[in-house]
Amino acid sequence: MRLTVAGLLLTIAVSAAPRDTLDIYVIDVEGGKSTLVVSPSGESMLIDTGNIGDGAERDAARIMAAVAEAGLQRIDYLVTTHWHRDHVGAMPTIASRIPIQDFIDHGPNVQPHPAIDTFLRRTYPRLYHRATHVIVRAGDTIPIAGLDVRVVTSAGGTIPTPLPGAGDPNSLCTRVRRRAADKTENGQSIGLHLVFGRFRLLDLGDVTINQEFALMCPDNRIGAVDLFMVSHHGQASSNARVLVHALNARVAVMNNGIRKGGDARVMEVLQSAPGLEDLWQLHASLVSGQEYPVPGIFIANLEAPVHNGPAHWLKVSARSDGSFSITNTRNGFTKSYGARTEGH
Repeated sequence: MRLTVAGLLLTIAVSAAPRDTLDIYVIDVEGGKSTLVVSPSGESMLIDTGNIGDGAERDAARIMAAVAEAGLQRIDYLVTTHWHRDHVGAMPTIASRIPIQDFIDHGPNVQPHPAIDTFLRRTYPRLYHRATHVIVRAGDTIPIAGLDVRVVTSAGGTIPTPLPGAGDPNSLCTRVRRRAADKTENGQSIGLHLVFGRFRLLDLGDVTINQEFALMCPDNRIGAVDLFMVSHHGQASSNARVLVHALNARVAVMNNGIRKGGDARVMEVLQSAPGLEDLWQLHASLVSGQEYPVPGIFIANLEAPVHNGPAHWLKVSARSDGSFSITNTRNGFTKSYGARTEGH
């Protein structure tokens, strides 16, 4: 199999046995981010690696537990959405425990931070020295057999033209209020649109509101999706109504922490979104309060204090007809979502 990104041609091998479903493990890294995608072909993509510092070993253990559950012998692609400490922390430990074929990022850090800058100068080059390092831009693809994985945001840029089937005018744009330019790493985030048959997923990392507007106005360049990975842990600097409501997602999954994300404004936007059937959370939220509760059966981790032991993930299993299910590994609860009818 071959990968072409920015003119670079690579040859890779499959790292796990083929399966019938696209499996997505949304891993609890205490308000950071880490998502493991395993394609029906057996190829894998790990998006972000959790927290730096004291949480790195904890998050590495949780990520590796999902890797073991998926039966992987290697990570084919490690995508780092941006250079914030809650997205890169366990990378060295993960790389020491399982081979990583390709390291993908948006390029240089734009928000100086001593720990991150030291990591990028000393550690990161050693990790990809015997692998491949690729910088992607909006419009690039990461071809995985049976999937269409497109980079829709990167390094502050967004795709200039609509994705196939998208491009309708977005009536919500009349109420758009842009914000000051985001000079942090959040605005640099790699955002991914993933298609498996009729199943569609959008994960924009920590992309903030101006990039959301650029994707959605005056025309919706993304179109409808089945699963929306709530941006930026459910914080109000992302997740504008002009994006969330236009996506017409059936399900949203939030990688929040007990005291991070689930902001009241975001919860109102999500819970009033047209077509949204359920919101799943990695953690119970002390931020959203009593106004916007999510039933506990949809929450992977209920513990009030930050904890350092094993944690539970949410597992999405999607089929090419567009149907999918989500399982809460804390309680074994699974809910299935049938394929959308044509025209919806």
